[in-house]
Amino acid sequence: MAINVTRSSMPPFEEYCEEIRELWDSHWLTNMGAKHRQLEEDLKRYLGCGELTLFTNGHLALENVIEAFELEGEIITTPFTFASTTHAIVRCGCQPVFCDIDPVSYTLDPEKLEALITDRTAAILPVHVYGNLCDVDRIGEIAARHHLPVIYDAAHSFGVFRRGVSSACFGDAAMFSFHATKVFNTIEGGAVCCRSEEIRRRLCDLKNFGIHDEENVPYVGGNAKMNEFCAAMGICNLRHLETEIEKRRLVAERYDERLKNVEGLRVNAPQAETKPNYAYYPVVFDGFRLTRDEVFARLAAEGIIPRKYFYPLTSAFACYEGQDGFDPAATPIAAHIAARVLTLPMYADLPLETVDRICDIILKP
Repeated sequence: MAINVTRSSMPPFEEYCEEIRELWDSHWLTNMGAKHRQLEEDLKRYLGCGELTLFTNGHLALENVIEAFELEGEIITTPFTFASTTHAIVRCGCQPVFCDIDPVSYTLDPEKLEALITDRTAAILPVHVYGNLCDVDRIGEIAARHHLPVIYDAAHSFGVFRRGVSSACFGDAAMFSFHATKVFNTIEGGAVCCRSEEIRRRLCDLKNFGIHDEENVPYVGGNAKMNEFCAAMGICNLRHLETEIEKRRLVAERYDERLKNVEGLRVNAPQAETKPNYAYYPVVFDGFRLTRDEVFARLAAEGIIPRKYFYPLTSAFACYEGQDGFDPAATPIAAHIAARVLTLPMYADLPLETVDRICDIILKP
């Protein structure tokens, strides 16, 4: 059996069946039912955020929050991210402006941020990467000085806390993905946490065709509501989240034992005063005797499927070829990391013996 880069966490079968049992009584399967409302409250309590609304997936959550802030013009972001981040900006009619990344955390480098701000800049959209948090203090200072909203793509950072504060609480809004591959999943799903009650109300309208009530439709909205079965999965998975993260920690520590001090390999550096979620295990092959692609092929030949994540940069996507501002050479650090990074299999139930096998394959002469 192949060892994939990730595997979805699931609660005990009986627990999920019990959670959805009442749906056969109510027949209320979507449109913000009891499970939807419960999960929102459970998440607000866990994350410590003021306002939260659920979505059918993280991408639509991001598109809707860009629309909710009524952004026009340029949005400064990073090309070292999943396709969703850049696509959401473009699909909302805005222009992404790409900032290079910090070579340690792989997140947007605030030292390069301010030079990109112009009178056309509408917002800053940084991305927490692999569970590493952006420099939220510095980004916040720059944004405040220029009176710009900060919307975090926090898809990788659920369960990450800095000085006891969750990643949901940084910036003006934070988008989470609850896709099946994430540390916390609702099968498919997402959420936006924000400071403003007005923005939350607008998001609730936008995800429901712009309908505020039966007789009032103030926005041209779409359909991005989480259904009750996904919400029920989230309710169950949240109960087991800390156990799942602890299991991931053991996997990450075994990788560290085997790979941390190997010449030419760079593993993820822990962030100070931060409780991590061990979402991914990225390794940068920089000066190692094998290239990233050679390691990928060697692992794949043994039925182990890592991921070149993130590669290519979103600024190098074919769909943007020839467009102004889409030049991967403009972000050389991001381009360097993208060409060398490989995320190794990482999930809660990954046996430590399998971790050793993966490391043995990488390290063998």
